[in-house]
Amino acid sequence: MRRDFCDGIGIARILNATLVLPKFEVAAYWNESSGFADVFDVDYFIQQTKGFVELVKELPEEIVSREPYRVDCSKRKGQFDYVEAVLPALLEHRYISLTPAISQRRDRYPLYAKAALCQGCYNALRLNKALEAKGSELFKLIPKPFLSLHLRFEPDMVAYSQCEYQGLSSTSLNAIEASRGDRKPWTGDAALIWRNRGKCPLTPKETAFVLQSLKIPTDTTIYLAAGDGLMEMEDFTAVYTNVYTKSSLLNSEDIFRMHGNTKAALDYFVSINSDAYIATYFGNMDKMVSAMRAVNRHYKTLALSRRAFANFTAIGLKGVELADALWKSHREDFVMGRGTALPDCFCEFTL
Repeated sequence: MRRDFCDGIGIARILNATLVLPKFEVAAYWNESSGFADVFDVDYFIQQTKGFVELVKELPEEIVSREPYRVDCSKRKGQFDYVEAVLPALLEHRYISLTPAISQRRDRYPLYAKAALCQGCYNALRLNKALEAKGSELFKLIPKPFLSLHLRFEPDMVAYSQCEYQGLSSTSLNAIEASRGDRKPWTGDAALIWRNRGKCPLTPKETAFVLQSLKIPTDTTIYLAAGDGLMEMEDFTAVYTNVYTKSSLLNSEDIFRMHGNTKAALDYFVSINSDAYIATYFGNMDKMVSAMRAVNRHYKTLALSRRAFANFTAIGLKGVELADALWKSHREDFVMGRGTALPDCFCEFTL
C-alpha cells in the first residue's frame, strides 16, 4: 500500500494532476476492504503535502458516479513515459486510475516529482493516532534491546515461489500443496537453477542457522514481524527462545478485532523503531521498512541472502564451513548496516 501510494504521489506531480485519497483493494490478501483513513492520518498527510501535490479526500460530485478510465502503468518507467503516454488519457477523460507499477524507476523522476515523493512518503505518511498509539503500546511491551525479524514462510508464499523443500512436516507439505493451484514446483536442473538464483524463501530452521552464523546470540530478544500461518516455527524457537509476537503481547480481543492491514501496520511501526531489523526475503514491506530506517538513521538493517545460502549448500558446505561462508558473505552489510531509499530523499532542496 505504501509503495504504490508513494509512486502515486510522484506520478500525480509529474502529470500536475489532483490525487484522490485511495480506497485500498486488499480483498485479495485479507478478504476485507478499507480506506486510507483506516490506516493513515489523513489531515496530517494533506497538511504536509500542501505545495507539493494537490490532494482531495473525495471525488467531486460531478464525477463521483463515473468509473475512472483505467491506465496500466506496469511498464511505464520515468518522466517521459508518463507525460507522453498517460497525460493524454488524463486530459481526455479527466479522471483516471493507475495500475500500480512494481518496477518504478523513481531515479528518473524530475526533481520536483522526487521532492513530492520524498515529502509524501517519508515525512507526511504516518499512521493514524489510534494505530500509532497501539503501535507504541506494543513497542513498550517488547523487552529491550530487541531485533525485529520479518520471516516469510507461509504456505501461499512458498507455493508462489515454486520451490520444493526436504524435511518439512506432512502438515506443512499439505498446506503448501493446497495453495499451489497452477503454480507447480520446478523440478530437476531447473529447480537447482531457480534455487541458486535465490528464489526460494529461507525456512525457519535455515533462518536460525544464518542468524547463528552472524554471531547473533540465541538469547537475543526477537520480535517476529509476521502474519498468521508461518510453518515450521518450532525449528526456529528451539534455537532462539526469546521470541515475541503481537498476538503474545497484546490483548486477544484487540487482535481479533484488527484487520490484516492494521496488523501489518503494527509490525511496520515496531520494525522501523526496533534496535535492529532483519528480513529473510526482502519484499515490499522490507523495502519500505529499510528505507524508513535509513531516513531515520537506524542503520542496523540487514537482508539475509537466499542466494548465498543456496549457492553454498549446493557445493556441499555444511556446519562450521557453511557458517563461516555465510558470515563472510553477509559481513559488509552486517557491520555497516544498509537501508534502501530514493537517494535524493537524503538531500535538502527547495522547490
